[in-house]
Amino acid sequence: MSTSQLVAQHLPFLRRYARALGGSQPAGDAYVTAMLETLIADPSTLDRGVDTRVALYRLLTRLWDSVSINAVSEPAATTFHGENRLGHITPVVRQAFLLVSLEGFSEEDAAAVLEIDVPTLRHLVADAGRELAAEIATDVLIIEDEPFIALDLEGLVEGLGHRVTGIARTHSEAVSLARRKTPGLILADIQLADGSSGLDAVNELISGVEVPVIFITAYPERFLTGVRPEPAFLIAKPFQPSTVAAVISQALFFERKARPREQRATA
Repeated sequence: MSTSQLVAQHLPFLRRYARALGGSQPAGDAYVTAMLETLIADPSTLDRGVDTRVALYRLLTRLWDSVSINAVSEPAATTFHGENRLGHITPVVRQAFLLVSLEGFSEEDAAAVLEIDVPTLRHLVADAGRELAAEIATDVLIIEDEPFIALDLEGLVEGLGHRVTGIARTHSEAVSLARRKTPGLILADIQLADGSSGLDAVNELISGVEVPVIFITAYPERFLTGVRPEPAFLIAKPFQPSTVAAVISQALFFERKARPREQRATA
């Protein structure tokens, strides 16, 4: 496959990433154009020793890093949810957050794009969560019946700058806590202490209010086969704290508020 064909299939996503980095589509497209011109002048600048997608994002990131003014993104005339907050995030932290949360890179591939190791990437993602929390701090309800996991999640959430309103071990506890104070984010297990379902609890909670929901469970198949809200995030146990931090930031930053899934009529 030619270089032009390789680039073409990734071009829409490169433009999205560049827009988010630069703060506007014209600013982002200027860097994508510079990347294309670089490849035309010298195709060897595309590192064939790594995955093509990683190589393209690495080259674009290098170009963006080469201009010092990029410490601040430009305000855009039209923005996706939360985009106007990006300019407040430290540049390399912004890159790490966008690669993981917007572009969906694995930790290993995101680290390869930025030419750093995975532990450093994890620190950057955690930094992104803390910097974003200064803008979007919210109240978090944790639905989790394992005490040690619940405490780990509580510490992680508070470390990012959010507030934990309570920890529920059952469906009824979750409903009671949510009635006392409406959460701005829900972290929920699926299998709860009394045999009740975190899915059922969440579906009841969001029947009256739309909030982002992240399921953290050792039973991902129940999420896939059950009646689940949309959109919702899924993290399988055991989890990396950096993964939870990244998904929390993603859910809040892009305002992915869940709502009950529409039921389809059956014959």
